[in-house]
Amino acid sequence: MQREKEEAVATERMQLIAPLLDPHVDQAIRKQLTAAICEQSGLSDRTVRRYVAQFQSAGFEGLKPQGRSPRDSDAIPPEVLTQAIQLRREAPQRSVRQIIQVLEWEGRVSPGQIKRSTLQEQLATAGYSTRQMRLYHSAGTAARRFQRRHRNALWQSDIKFGPYLPIGPNGKAQQVYLSVVIDDATRFVVHAAFYPTQDQTIVEDSLRAAMRRYGVPQRLYFDNGKQYRSRQMARIGAKLGIRIVYTKPYAPEAKGKVERFNRVVDDFLAEAALERPQTLQRLNELFQVWLTECYQTRAHSAVPDHPSPEAAFRADPEPLRWVSVEDLATAFQRVDTRKVDKAGCISFLGQKYEVGLAWIGQTVDVVYDPQSPTDITIEVAGHAPWTVHPLVIGEHAGRRPALPDHLGPTRATQSRVLRAAEARSQSDEEEPTPAVSYRNWADEGGTPHV
Repeated sequence: MQREKEEAVATERMQLIAPLLDPHVDQAIRKQLTAAICEQSGLSDRTVRRYVAQFQSAGFEGLKPQGRSPRDSDAIPPEVLTQAIQLRREAPQRSVRQIIQVLEWEGRVSPGQIKRSTLQEQLATAGYSTRQMRLYHSAGTAARRFQRRHRNALWQSDIKFGPYLPIGPNGKAQQVYLSVVIDDATRFVVHAAFYPTQDQTIVEDSLRAAMRRYGVPQRLYFDNGKQYRSRQMARIGAKLGIRIVYTKPYAPEAKGKVERFNRVVDDFLAEAALERPQTLQRLNELFQVWLTECYQTRAHSAVPDHPSPEAAFRADPEPLRWVSVEDLATAFQRVDTRKVDKAGCISFLGQKYEVGLAWIGQTVDVVYDPQSPTDITIEVAGHAPWTVHPLVIGEHAGRRPALPDHLGPTRATQSRVLRAAEARSQSDEEEPTPAVSYRNWADEGGTPHV
């Protein structure tokens, strides 16, 4: 749990400073962005610059908290937190510093009693962070068009409903889905393919395939679907240094480029209906041919000088940013938790894995690659990660292994309970019982009695 919390904090910090990591932003704009971040988040300029320096020196790991343990003095009384939430709800633009100032002026807390970082964390946990409170705002005008200047500055992604294919059980018709990733500046489709499901795995597979071929983008632009707004997607962005941007709710026009491409795909679906492919593989083969010949290499009116999307992408002088195969695989790994049973094993994806008798009864983190989940990695706080393999069950039962020393009973030569009870009894006998004295007793009239 502590590891997940550290990654969540690092992810939030990464998304916060992402606008400052663009190498093409000049110094004046960088100062404006820093001031806007400080105003929205309540952080100081020094803190924001420290986050940027930590990311530049140590990457994602540098943004994790530096092992500060929680203290009881950091806790905020529930009634004070309730008033802080009320102040935030009354005016969502209020900063954490302003909220603390109002609470001090009203006499609810003493000066310096509440730290800004503590209150900010408590508000975020309760669902009232600055980012979450943006849902209170609504746009009343149409969005302005935009277009990035260089390739891989921004990728847009979307999922489109596809045709029905006889790929279900007993040849039953089943709908397939098209996952698209398109470059904003050149309209070049870095990846598009049909998949049999509509979950987040097809989004991750699309992004992973696109990054292997065309590098890592600076930003990813998604709608608010559950396939995109997930903890796993935030982890991918943080690990690879990608800023994740989401559209406003109920604003499909914000992703106009990928939406326009989806309408172009309707031409392919009309032709595919005539061809009647019977398998998903055949449908993807036809789609890749159509994508290359009818879109990627054709002139595009929205691209400057009207070259084809492929020509515009390859002619862009902006260098591509690559990561190693190992770093890419690490970024797309997933993390689940499992409890180790009394045999030192865990159940994962329908198989048994032997973790070790030393971890009986403990909860461990299971890190695995969705594309090759056979070998998984176990992580426990304070210990180096190790790889485990599926447990092979033979025809005969093996010998029961001995328990580790720290799980076995300790040999005792005496009963500490009986010894302690005997010592207490002796102490009670040695202590004299005070006698009852009637010397100072008197009746109601005040006459003493002896």
